[in-house]
Formats: sequence, C-alpha cells, structure tokens
Amino acid sequence: MSAPRTTTGNARPGDEQSATAADSTSPLIETPERQALRRAVGDLGRRYGSAYYLDKARQGLPADELWAEAGKAGYLGVNLPAEYGGGGGGITDLAIVLEELGTAGCPLLLLIVSPAICGTVIARYGTEQQKQQWLPGLADGTRRMAFGITEPDAGSNSHRISTVARRDGDDWLLTGRKVFVSGIDHADAVLFVGRTEDARTGKLKPALFVVPRDTPGFEYRPIPMELVAPEKQFQVFLDDVRLPADALVGDENAGLLQLFAGLNPERIMTAAFSLGLARQALAKAVDYARSRTVWDTPIGAHQGLAHPLAVCAIEIELARLMTQKAGHLYDMGDDLAAGEAANMAKYAAGEAAARTVDQAVQTLGGNGLTQEYGLGALLTATRVGRVAPVSREMILNYVAQHTLGLPRSY
Repeated sequence: MSAPRTTTGNARPGDEQSATAADSTSPLIETPERQALRRAVGDLGRRYGSAYYLDKARQGLPADELWAEAGKAGYLGVNLPAEYGGGGGGITDLAIVLEELGTAGCPLLLLIVSPAICGTVIARYGTEQQKQQWLPGLADGTRRMAFGITEPDAGSNSHRISTVARRDGDDWLLTGRKVFVSGIDHADAVLFVGRTEDARTGKLKPALFVVPRDTPGFEYRPIPMELVAPEKQFQVFLDDVRLPADALVGDENAGLLQLFAGLNPERIMTAAFSLGLARQALAKAVDYARSRTVWDTPIGAHQGLAHPLAVCAIEIELARLMTQKAGHLYDMGDDLAAGEAANMAKYAAGEAAARTVDQAVQTLGGNGLTQEYGLGALLTATRVGRVAPVSREMILNYVAQHTLGLPRSY
C-alpha cells in the first residue's frame, strides 16, 4: 500500500472532537503504515466535519469536495491494485478510511459501494479491458459505480433474485427491478446482479453486469428516505436493457464465488461505517459529559452516565477487533473464514453503534436532538448497520447454522 499523501485545507469551527479510548491503535494490531493512514484520513475528515456533511445532506447534494480530495490523496482506491492507480492495499485499508471519515463526521456511504464492492469484483474477475476502463477512475474518485442486488420480493433471500439476463445474439438483455440502490444519480454506471435465463429455480447462479447510467431501458426513481445522507436511495426498472457481451463481469457460470467477492467486503465496510458513527457519537457524548456541569459537578462524574459510556467504549473496541480480523482474513484470501468473520463484525459494529448513539443522545438530553450536535441524524443512520446489507436476524441465522451447527429453520 502506498504511503498516504498529505492534504491541505481550512479547519471548520466546532468540528474538533476529543480523543477517547476508542481512538487508540496498537502496533500489535495495526502496522505503523496503517496507523499513519488513520491519522491522515482523520485529519482530512476533521477539516470537513459533520457540519459540512449534514449541510450537504440536507441540501440534497453529494459530498463532492470531500470525495474529490480523498480521491486525489489516494484514499478512495487504497484497496485497488497499484497497476491500475490504486494503493495496492486491501479491504482492511479501505475500512480504515471509512471508519476515520465517519468518526470525523463524514461517513461516506458510497465508499462501501464504489471502491469496495464494484472495485473489488472488477479487480478480481474483470477482463483486462474492464480493469483499465474502470479501476483508475474508481481509485482516484473521478468515476463512481453503484451496486444493485436487492429486489422488492427477495429481501435478504438473494436466491430469489428475479432479474434475468438472456442472450440475444452476441448481446445480453437484462430485465428486472431493484430497490435501495445508493447514489445512482452521481454514478457513471451500476454493477447489477441478475441470474441467467436457464437458472430461474434452484441454487442461485448469479451473473454480474456493468450498466452505464444512460443505457436505454434503464430507469431509476428516488425513494424518499428519513436517512440524512448525501447519497440518495433509488428504485430501478430494467426493461430489456441491451448490453454488449463485454458488460458481463467474470464468468456467467462462476456461481456464488464472484458474488461474495463483493458481498464480504460490503459487510466489512458496513462494520467500518457503523464504527465511525459510534466513535463520532461517543466523542461528542464524552466531551459533553466532561463540560456540562450540574450542581457544581460535571455530569460525567456520575456513574449513571459514566458507566454506560464506558460500556460503549468497550463494545466499540470489541467490534473494531472483529472488523480487523475479518479484513485480515479476506485480504489473506481465506474467503470462507472471512465470510463468518465479516458477518460477525457487521453484527457487532451495528449493535455497538445503535447502543452508543442512543446513550449519547441520553447523555446530552434535549441537546441530543438538536441539529447543533448532529446526534439526532445518527439515530436513523445507525439503523443502516442493523438492517443492511443483511439484517441482524439473518446474521444470527448464519452463525447458528454455520458456526454452531444448529438445524436450519427456513
């Protein structure tokens, strides 16, 4: 992985956050290079901060300035191969980028999608032409790619995907519907997951296609959301979308292998997203508890507030360790073990974030629901880590069946 480059910019008042136990790193867990990456990305994120992020979100605008600067600094493509303009690192490095930006108040959701899912799948399974066409732009942020897998009638059961790709001469015709596709309006293309026409029943036989946003027959509409984020959510309608043969990424007969090359990084990155939210909320709560005085005593001196915040710090650290383990296993090529660890990390981080933000709001009382502190927006955001990309209940099913060997209930 290339060393992080320094960046410059103007500080924004009110964006400073205190250090907490959850900010610490250890050379036993992370190399000095990754610690330097954390510091550099954190410095960038704090120059923008939650005020910038929330202002963009509430105006319905993308965080283009931050995205462009992060790309120029090499952070967006830190996981992609160096020969295509990336940093030559792994998903562990990209998870650090998302976690630190989230801690600084800028949890860029598209990081999960564009470089982590799409970039990884193309880097592992794309043709040389596809790699040259997409990876340099995904790495420096000048191109973005969305990801479409979820369907209205499939939910967490990806084996029920009904989007079908059928051959028509040398071309493909793609037909189906997708929901909760992030950031299409500012993406150059979408990596869609469908199934080939001869695999409508039985085990999932996924096929992945890159579909440029302006392709005829590709329609997308925004989904009104309560989530305060610069990235909008969309539903997609694909009506006999004609694609050339080279739109297919990987082998149409590869099965689940190439799909989970993207889904495991998605879980790891979602864990990093949740960890950033949790650390952001904990820092704000700790600062408030130190400075807010009632009856001549800081409220943080009372165990009724101090102990719950301490529990949050412990849970965050435990989730971070699990996320680091999942990233390590994936980057080492142990896809089976990485799948189990990625699910556990996503679950642990999602739960830690939900509890931490709830406790932070409770610590601030009425101030916890004001726009000034930005915690109210995090209440909705933490639900992302519990329901997406797979629900916490489905992760518990996975662990019960695959880790514990218990009977399947469905």
